[in-house]
Amino acid sequence: MTLRRLLTLPALLGSLCAGGAFVTVLFGAFGGPSWLLVIGLTLSALVLALLGDVAEKSPDGAVALGLRSGGPRAHAPALVRGVRAVDRETGRVAGDARAQESVFAFDLVVVPEDRPAYRVEVRHPLDLQDLLHQDRAVVEYDPKQPWRVVVPDNPPGEWRARARRLDPDTVSVPDAPRRGLPPGSQVLVLGVLIAAAVFALVRGIG
Repeated sequence: MTLRRLLTLPALLGSLCAGGAFVTVLFGAFGGPSWLLVIGLTLSALVLALLGDVAEKSPDGAVALGLRSGGPRAHAPALVRGVRAVDRETGRVAGDARAQESVFAFDLVVVPEDRPAYRVEVRHPLDLQDLLHQDRAVVEYDPKQPWRVVVPDNPPGEWRARARRLDPDTVSVPDAPRRGLPPGSQVLVLGVLIAAAVFALVRGIG
């Protein structure tokens, strides 16, 4: 969870709504009328259901984002740890790799020149660079935001040669892709903090 994510308008509005629902539960549970508790529990259930739906439909925190339009980019060799077909919406393993809802998920270890190697998952509907049958690849990434990674269809020959020369034994491979908190968790956390602060303030004044 980052400060930038917390300060976006949707996150703030969602956190205020969640905080309102949670603080209603608190006032209803501690000395308030029973109808207030019922309303608070109902609203909280709706908030949690919505956040759960967001988490279910959002890509995993380890999935790379695309490159920014006009943003900086650079090539780097990468090790291919595995390739699987997943559902484009849920990220779950797909039963049929040829289904329209399926995409390839490339588990890659990016090896830039100016930073430690890191592991990330890149998704694309096509088997780019024939990675189903390769153990090395060339990626294009954003040097300022290295979690933005794509697999170009036709990378420069120089970088293809560098990828072929990449020795896996010299690369420190992370155990798993870097993962953040589930999508929507920042709204839930901030909502709880808002509810606790409002409840404590009102109780302190009263």
